[in-house]
Amino acid sequence: MDRLTQMETFVAVAARGSLAAAAKAEGVAAAIIGRRLDALEERLGVKLLLRTTRRLTLTHEGSAFLEDCQRLLAEVANAEASVSAGGVKASGHLRVTAPAGFGRRHVAPLVPRFRELHPEVTVSLNLSDRVIDLAGEHYDCAVRVGDLPDSSLVSMRLGDNRRRCVATPAYLRRNGVPRHPSDLARFDCLTLSSDASQTRGWAFQVPRQDGEGVEVVHLKPSGPLDCTDGQVLHDWCLAGLGIAWRSTWEVEAEIDAGLLAPVLDEFAAPPNGIYAVFPERRHLPLRVRLWLDFLKAQYGRADYWGRVG
Repeated sequence: MDRLTQMETFVAVAARGSLAAAAKAEGVAAAIIGRRLDALEERLGVKLLLRTTRRLTLTHEGSAFLEDCQRLLAEVANAEASVSAGGVKASGHLRVTAPAGFGRRHVAPLVPRFRELHPEVTVSLNLSDRVIDLAGEHYDCAVRVGDLPDSSLVSMRLGDNRRRCVATPAYLRRNGVPRHPSDLARFDCLTLSSDASQTRGWAFQVPRQDGEGVEVVHLKPSGPLDCTDGQVLHDWCLAGLGIAWRSTWEVEAEIDAGLLAPVLDEFAAPPNGIYAVFPERRHLPLRVRLWLDFLKAQYGRADYWGRVG
């Protein structure tokens, strides 16, 4: 049986939530879908889906394999489209959304460069911290930062998002320097009052209590100030009002200039991701594929994160 067909079937079932829905969309019997999944699991030697009469649930291995399948199928579609498109120029209207702070610094400045390469493409850029329903609101692509919720969207990792605790040197002289994440309870912490990427709190990597390696823990520091807007927290931090937990792309310039000082770097958690996400489509429009390739190339440059922002 064709491996790509098995992978496409697995992605379709995971996206639609049932064998019956995937079978209906493809116009085949549910038994055929079931046989493909059985063959895939047998070939891999792992269980990808837990199937009951009422619901399907991805196993741990299934969740990891799903992301790889989505990426590989998107790359196959892109390769086929590149050949079939030949020398056709990209055209049409591209609708993109991104988080406000990240979008201002790292998406909006790239749009004019993209249009220089593809002048027949027009672009609408929505900058909002609201999670946009791409299909429902007719967007082609979103840039998202942080852990991705489970969804039927296809994701492409564009880069790493590292976070650091920072404060002004003056604040640290007045109040001391935290030496361990647990020390944050004694400091003024500037926190987001509503943000999907921080619902679990600030992440740190600390030694395990049993002495066997390290583990990631999530703390929820508090302080006299919180805000729904990351830029306001940034400004408050620069004003010396407390310690903030911010992405490197937000604070690297101020750290380099000596305006902010990092703390607890030795406990920094592994990075999460910067992603492009888009609705599942068998054939992405050329303008969307070129935009995705453009973002990946820009963010993948060795000098990018040190130069832009």
